[in-house]
Amino acid sequence: MSDCHTVRLGMHVYGCNHCHHQHYQFHSCGNRHCPNCGGLKREQWLQDRMSELLPTAYFHIVFTIPQQLRSLAMGNRKAVFKLLFEAGTYTLKTLGKDEKYLGGIPGIISVLHTNGQDLTFHPHVHCIVTGGGLSKEGKWITQKREKGNFLFPRRAMEKIFKGYFLAQLKALKTSENLKINNEKEFDKTIDEVQFIKWNVYAKAPFAGPEQIVEYLGRYTHKVAISTYRITKISDTEITFKYKDYRDKNQQKLITLSHAEFLRRFEQHILPKGFVKIRHSGFLSHQNKTKQNGWKVFVHN
Repeated sequence: MSDCHTVRLGMHVYGCNHCHHQHYQFHSCGNRHCPNCGGLKREQWLQDRMSELLPTAYFHIVFTIPQQLRSLAMGNRKAVFKLLFEAGTYTLKTLGKDEKYLGGIPGIISVLHTNGQDLTFHPHVHCIVTGGGLSKEGKWITQKREKGNFLFPRRAMEKIFKGYFLAQLKALKTSENLKINNEKEFDKTIDEVQFIKWNVYAKAPFAGPEQIVEYLGRYTHKVAISTYRITKISDTEITFKYKDYRDKNQQKLITLSHAEFLRRFEQHILPKGFVKIRHSGFLSHQNKTKQNGWKVFVHN
């Protein structure tokens, strides 16, 4: 990434036959964690998602693990990130099957974020969820509320998400698929988090589904920070903008040493081959390829 857009990765030279002006275009690294790369892939992802939008309400749901579990997630990134996806999907599909709320399977697009605005480690999954869904027979079920201002009870989502996550986390420990330095500390942490409130953010997009797709598109093919947020780089420090959600979303500046900036950035480099964007429910890749899948419904 340090060689991105430099001569070390090579370049193309464009020249004008009339004025003989030359322009040097340095090659990009293509790394999915690079703040400079991913623009074309992002635009393609946005176009693909916009083309899949259906005439139904969409909701923005965010599943977050408690702060007490972040150190465990840091040491078991692949296992805990995978479980975070699974717990969120399980929660949405479980409530979707309930006749009170939908009575079918919704479409879900999940995107993993690991950072807060100040680059601290803060794993959470953003989900775009359809208000309508598909029945077992593959028939479309219209959203229950015409105004599209409610999907599932927030407290119910929090309870199911917490219960599933902790049950599976304990199963991973039993099967020795978790790296644990101190078993007593692990048990103490589990006892602590099972009696606290887990945060699940739930809201319908204010300006329609396009808004949340555009919002998530900023993070689908980049990690942690974009270059436009960096305001100053000195020989010893880096200053960048961040939004302080605890202080009425005010825009602030934070200055870190080079070493601290790199330490925080490194926390968000994903395990090799780990997929950070996943589709589930009737939007899963398996359902898309079925003959009676949702694409047939759209065209009919």
